[in-house]
Amino acid sequence: MNNFYNEILTDHNLHPIHKEPIENPNYELEGVNPSCGDDIILQLRVNDEGVIEDAGYTGDGCAISQSSADIMCDMIIGKTVHEAEHLSEIFLRMIRGKITPEEKEELEEAGALEDISHMPARVKCAVLGWHTMDEMFKDRDDR
Repeated sequence: MNNFYNEILTDHNLHPIHKEPIENPNYELEGVNPSCGDDIILQLRVNDEGVIEDAGYTGDGCAISQSSADIMCDMIIGKTVHEAEHLSEIFLRMIRGKITPEEKEELEEAGALEDISHMPARVKCAVLGWHTMDEMFKDRDDR
């Protein structure tokens, strides 16, 4: 499992799919982890039906923060805001060590970050993108 974890993190860190600005975002928010200097700007384009059409991020940080943000973007494109929030809730519980095997399956590649729960200093790195997305959506009218 450790090799799998390292392989996924390394791949998303060295070859990020979504680390670039997107066209016409209607959500944009900076997320900062002051404890280690991770800093991302998350951009999302959500259509009128509440479906996330595109996601991207820019910024700098450790491999864990950047990989986690890239994996998150990959997972939420094509999902509704509600579905993305559901995935975030599961991811955050996984990081706290409170997840079922079925829920971990829902997280797909993000499940590879489960071992972060045993590294308290890295938790804020792993959750930065997810917390930033949650913050974006907290005042939506259609909740």
